[in-house]
Amino acid sequence: MLLAIDVGNTNIVYGLFDGERLVHQFRVESSRGRTADEYAVTIRQLLAMRGIEPGHVDAAIVASVVPALTEPMLDLVRRAFALEALVVGPGIRTGMAILYENPREVGADRIVNAVAAYERFRGGLLVVDFGTATTFDCVSPKGEYLGGVISPGIQISADALFARAAKLPRVEIARPPRAVGRNTQHSMQSGIVYGYVALVDGLCERLVEELDFPCKVIATGGLARVIAPLSKRIEDVDDDLTLVGLRILYERNQG
Repeated sequence: MLLAIDVGNTNIVYGLFDGERLVHQFRVESSRGRTADEYAVTIRQLLAMRGIEPGHVDAAIVASVVPALTEPMLDLVRRAFALEALVVGPGIRTGMAILYENPREVGADRIVNAVAAYERFRGGLLVVDFGTATTFDCVSPKGEYLGGVISPGIQISADALFARAAKLPRVEIARPPRAVGRNTQHSMQSGIVYGYVALVDGLCERLVEELDFPCKVIATGGLARVIAPLSKRIEDVDDDLTLVGLRILYERNQG
């Protein structure tokens, strides 16, 4: 079985593949203070909960946007499974031309998402990933990574509002009953959710106009299913896009 590890600024997501099938998925908090031993104990406990012996894991791949956690993840794989993990980074075979001015600057998660999306749809794409930051990644009809946009994530935006406005309470990020809020909670939810929908749709519209080729707009990430139903531009949501992309990259780098 293949263990795919997606290290983000907020969460680490572990995906376990049996062939092409994603059979298990685990999500833990990204903590820079935890050691590789602690992470190793955690993943073995998570696998034990599903009745999976560590010996069933025979390969691993890691994509990390948190440099301080990359080495602990590699150590985790060594200690928990006695394996060396493949790392998404310079030198890895992606099967996709990276047309960024400096390809080394592109986050591993952005490349992984682009690869997975193009493998699935085989056309011009705009991939919106709702993570700690919200990223918009453009892929040409020929499967070239063109670049995109990085914007503050919806949770970051909300947290800034909670922290800087002394009289405003912390509210759940959820769709309010209507756009016109009739109490403070609903007014804030309207601004956070509908305001972010407008940001997403506005950027998608501008990017599609600039690209000048037909684009399918797909979304992934933690809050994709909150924003996507309200968006006029997002056409599809794939919760497992990053993990599937890691599986594809692992396969492309074997033999």
